[in-house]
Amino acid sequence: MSTTNGGQPEEMQPQLTVVMQYIKDFSFENPNAPQSLAPSTEPPQINIQINVAAQPLSDTDIEVVLKLEGKAEKGADLLFHFELEFAGVFRIRNVPQESLNAVVLIECPRLLFPFAREIVATSVRNGGFPPLLLDPVDFVGLYRNKMEQLQPAQGQPS
Repeated sequence: MSTTNGGQPEEMQPQLTVVMQYIKDFSFENPNAPQSLAPSTEPPQINIQINVAAQPLSDTDIEVVLKLEGKAEKGADLLFHFELEFAGVFRIRNVPQESLNAVVLIECPRLLFPFAREIVATSVRNGGFPPLLLDPVDFVGLYRNKMEQLQPAQGQPS
């Protein structure tokens, strides 16, 4: 049994491992092409939705799905629409139960996001538009908001 710097044995330290990552579902639509590709001085309205879902697969493995949905519109015209479910299987060991939810809903999507961002940027570019470069996501803030939403609901009688 080995230890690190006089601390816990390696077998007891918290571990987060990416087992695999993959596109679970993906759709890109450019329904009004070629008219939607015409040059314009008016910038499009872009709306992005981000959600995270998790499902245990075993005692140590959890599938985390990062769901990105977005669309660009100019006035009443839809330029493009995409839906991406980018997932990963993560092996989590030696994480205290009270911290597990935060690890799954903050750290796992944080590891998935750069790959999902690249898929979206490339797909939008291949659809005939400039690449859509999504801003970094504050998964800590999203997690806190979700926990605040759940708190009042848990205190209500069924």
